Amino acid sequence: MTDRELRSTIQALEEEIAVLRRRLEDAPRRVRILEERLMDARGKLAQAAAQNEKLAAALEETREQLALLREEVEKLTAPPNPFGTVLGVNGDGTVDVFTSGRKLRVNVEPTIEVKQLEVGQEVLLNEAYNIVDVRSFDGSGEVVVVKEVLDDDRLIVLGRADEERVVELAAPSRGIRLRAGDHVRMDPKTGLVFEKLVRPEVEELVLEEVPDVTYDDIGGLGPQIEVIQDAVELPYLHKERFAEYELAAPKGVLLYGPPGCGKTLIAKAVASSLARAVAEKEGRDDARSYFLNIKGPELLNKYVGETERQIRLIFQRAKEKSDEGFPVIVFFDEMDSLFRTRGTGVSSDVESTIVPQ
Repeated sequence: MTDRELRSTIQALEEEIAVLRRRLEDAPRRVRILEERLMDARGKLAQAAAQNEKLAAALEETREQLALLREEVEKLTAPPNPFGTVLGVNGDGTVDVFTSGRKLRVNVEPTIEVKQLEVGQEVLLNEAYNIVDVRSFDGSGEVVVVKEVLDDDRLIVLGRADEERVVELAAPSRGIRLRAGDHVRMDPKTGLVFEKLVRPEVEELVLEEVPDVTYDDIGGLGPQIEVIQDAVELPYLHKERFAEYELAAPKGVLLYGPPGCGKTLIAKAVASSLARAVAEKEGRDDARSYFLNIKGPELLNKYVGETERQIRLIFQRAKEKSDEGFPVIVFFDEMDSLFRTRGTGVSSDVESTIVPQ
């Protein structure tokens, strides 16, 4: 190798060494730049991961909202569930129900016990007319009057325009003592009677009580009390003697006099004395009696036949109590407002048909 070639080689090596020295000096700066880029990339990656979690949460929430909306749409577009009334439970587990004017024999959802179903109970049906829910008894219906009790579960009732109908007793009304004239609530669709109703028009006029007044509480009316005792107590306590001698017992006693002279007090004392006498005669410990105090003017009604009907209900009420074996005194207060002499007074003649009752 010549001297010139050696010099060129040495020069090239020196230049390469200088380049390598410069690169070595720039290496830490480049490392720092790479580290900064790496940290920046990691930050962006973490930010992207957080955004991804938010997007995933938002997506899950959207899915839940869609599921709820889908359920709501299904509920709104689903066909309606019909209601039915239980008519009877069969031995094979099926139930007879009345729905939409038809009597059907349906099945029961397995989660519902057939034993808990009662006649007259309201149930919810599905599209296949299977019982899926049990509800309580319906509280609405028509008010009808009992005409006759056929047996333990059937009645003859009078509805609109005195239309007769044979009905059955629902579970809530079974075991309740019903008589002719009682008001009951009936479902006209199923023909089931659900409850016995109180007759408010009679209850407002009749004060039923057990009097605690005795003859000792009355002063100065000895002769009148003796006459009333003979007229009221003797026929009741000695019925066999009156029948033996064919004596007619009085149907009633008229007490007249100015206000405050003791008419109502005597009537209460008669009821109390009669109750004690009957209890002593029959050997009972309880001396019970009923005093029905009717305010005469309140019986008057502008509608034809209403006053007569209420009078009949009052005496029917008295007969029911008398059938239980207790004395009953029916006291008409201010009866001159009702039972006036025919052809007297100037009025609308509403009371002219009351006397024959």
